[in-house]
Amino acid sequence: MGNRLSKIYTRTGDDGTTGLGDGSRTDKDSARVEAFGTVDELNSAVGLVLACPIPKNVAEVLTDIQHDLFDLGGELCMPGMELVHDRYIDRLEQQLDAMNADLPMLKDFILPGGSLAAAHCHLARTICRRAERLVVPLVREQQARAITARYLNRLSDLLFVAARVIARTDGGSEVLWDHQRSR
Repeated sequence: MGNRLSKIYTRTGDDGTTGLGDGSRTDKDSARVEAFGTVDELNSAVGLVLACPIPKNVAEVLTDIQHDLFDLGGELCMPGMELVHDRYIDRLEQQLDAMNADLPMLKDFILPGGSLAAAHCHLARTICRRAERLVVPLVREQQARAITARYLNRLSDLLFVAARVIARTDGGSEVLWDHQRSR
């Protein structure tokens, strides 16, 4: 590991710029900073899910994901760095398939809720979708690798399934959308 922070504030960002992992500086509102900042926000949202009582297998998956997200954010922060690999997506798909295997088929849309942990997981899913939307233009402009967008796409699917599993924990249930209710 490189430099250790002995002081949390540096004052170098007071001019509206921030340092990237390669030592260069960029505007704090740049597309790259917005993307890796949203990945950091997503990681924090996953941490909220982990702070709730959830099934052990889901907690293990989400803990792995937090480490992946740190790598993904690092890759976005360090132009040219390759920290995310195909095996990350392969693992997500295997975990997603395993969690989804025991769930009933979807016949209705699901509203975010069911329990506090499930609602937090749905919030993480929506933040993940936003992160993906922010990464896609970077990929298009060749400022990020396509694997970062693919990872986020698969992760949002996994978070949806994880929310379903969590909502059904201990006899709970999912909140189904009632299209008749709003009429």
